[in-house]
Amino acid sequence: MRKAVILFNLGGPDKLENVEPFLFNLFNDPAILNLPSFLRYPLAKLISNRRAPIAKKIYQEIGGSSPILKLTEEQSSKLEKKLNDSQSLDEFKLFVVMRCWNPRAKDVIKNVKLYNPKEIILLPLYPQYSAATSGSSIKEWKEISIKENFNVKTISICCYPTDKNFIKAHTKEIIKIIKNLSNFKLIFSAHGLPEKNIKKGDPYQWQVEQSVKKIVESLGIKNLDWILSYQSRVGPLKWIGPSTDEVIIENSKIKKHIVLVPIAFVSEHSETLVELDIEYKKLAEENGCEQYTRVPALGINEDFINALSELILNKNENEFNEYISSPKIKCPSNFKKCPCLIYE
Repeated sequence: MRKAVILFNLGGPDKLENVEPFLFNLFNDPAILNLPSFLRYPLAKLISNRRAPIAKKIYQEIGGSSPILKLTEEQSSKLEKKLNDSQSLDEFKLFVVMRCWNPRAKDVIKNVKLYNPKEIILLPLYPQYSAATSGSSIKEWKEISIKENFNVKTISICCYPTDKNFIKAHTKEIIKIIKNLSNFKLIFSAHGLPEKNIKKGDPYQWQVEQSVKKIVESLGIKNLDWILSYQSRVGPLKWIGPSTDEVIIENSKIKKHIVLVPIAFVSEHSETLVELDIEYKKLAEENGCEQYTRVPALGINEDFINALSELILNKNENEFNEYISSPKIKCPSNFKKCPCLIYE
């Protein structure tokens, strides 16, 4: 049976002149700015125009463009090979879709239709679900499918925060870094969200916490000094915390070796290559830090690719909810935004 797997990621500008339109696409998403379109559109225009000069400087630090499409395509290629080598009953073809820059869902769906699959599997490259990331991408795909009259059985893998191979991948990468270190602070850093999103029922923060809990357990290090924090805070709203920059300052002042883990990013992009590697490193050094190390994003880590492969191969229409919850990851009942987890 032909099966199409749609890999979702955020995307990023491919050249400096596309930074502003990329930002506009980001802020014009109703999952980001929850306003009527007649208000959201001009506000997105205003915000993207004002933020573009700062964002351009960020992308200039990494060569004038985002590497995320190239890296996602590498993940797609590895995963497609893994799926097709794993069994012979089905044929898998992978398609990359970016939410805020090219390739967009409205264009990719044309190629998917030409492939003519019997089943479509939607797989966000966001391990922890948020309405602003996975939810937005899945929603857009389904809306475009309706417009295109593309009626194919579609299954969404919304999240995998405690998948055993996902946890194993992070654990191995962390051990490579810390095995010979002493006096270090292990900082798990995730992209932040406004507190109001969490209060409305978004399970992102809770799922990130579950990922970190499982990794710490898997590391099995007695008296491990670790903390979970959140980065990329912008605007006047109150965001979830603690903030990564504040945690770095605090631990730099007491001469800890800073070890950062990008727990919610599986691809290198501006938030890892610039915010963590350049801006936060400078902040650490200014506050007395003498040793600063960052664990790499998972990328094409073999265990991570295995995680994605098993999520796809081990699901089916009737058992998917049971499977996705098999690692005992069940969102508490007050979280209502995750579309395919079983709630307690």
